[in-house]
Amino acid sequence: MDWDNVRVFLAVARAGQFVAAARRLRLDHATVSRRVAALEAALGARLFERLTTGARLTTSGERFIAAAEEMESAFLQAQAEVSGVDVELSGDVRIGAPDGFATYYLAEALRDFVARNPGLRLQLAPAPQLTPLARREVDVVVGLDKPEEGRFVARKLTDYSLGIYASAAYLAERGAPRAVDDLADHRLIGYIEEYAFSGALDYVRELYGGAPTIFECASAATQFEALRAGLGLCVVHDYIARRFPDLKPVLPGRRAKRAYWLVTHQDTSGLGRIRAVCEHLIACVTRDKAMFV
Repeated sequence: MDWDNVRVFLAVARAGQFVAAARRLRLDHATVSRRVAALEAALGARLFERLTTGARLTTSGERFIAAAEEMESAFLQAQAEVSGVDVELSGDVRIGAPDGFATYYLAEALRDFVARNPGLRLQLAPAPQLTPLARREVDVVVGLDKPEEGRFVARKLTDYSLGIYASAAYLAERGAPRAVDDLADHRLIGYIEEYAFSGALDYVRELYGGAPTIFECASAATQFEALRAGLGLCVVHDYIARRFPDLKPVLPGRRAKRAYWLVTHQDTSGLGRIRAVCEHLIACVTRDKAMFV
């Protein structure tokens, strides 16, 4: 059985589309279709239902994916053992991270790493959950929770703190709350509860004391820009707020503390390019420890 055909099968299964898989693999759509067809012929079974909206695994495809992932794990382990220490790093590394951390810290922290490793292509994705990592849709996750099960390697990057902030323009217009009960009289910004991907995001309810929000969005970065525009008060990471002198803390005694975890898959954590990215992130966050708390 041709491993390249199995690799393409896994990409289509994870992307749910032939076109998206071709883009990720940097192949053309026809090559992806041809390789899947060759694998189906070798197995004597149809693996996908071709739909107008994408591709869905058949019953045979569902049965085969477990075996395909075992093959992938064996291949990756062998690759890590044979070529894990690359003199010149190359290939792709996709990092899933919360959008606030990615936008206001990670993009800048990766600048020197990118300059030193021109053969690598880094990709940032708004996927700080473990499911994409388990499916190999990302290579590294900066998450808010330590994995309690699964084949993951986790390390705590850092604790970080959050507080309630307002823009100078908002305070000039509405004044500052003096106590938590006053928050009910202010415009409050928060998360859309259904899109909160982790229980660690419950800090909004915690710090607002149950006062209702009037503007909600799933993106921390968008919440932050709404705060800067004077729309209302917002719970913000201190390391982000400190970068902007027009933001002022309110009710400074109300704080929340959370943590970032660096997580990789056990099968790929030894690959040279993934290990190098992780080591760089650990070094940067260790250097900037005082920034986060």
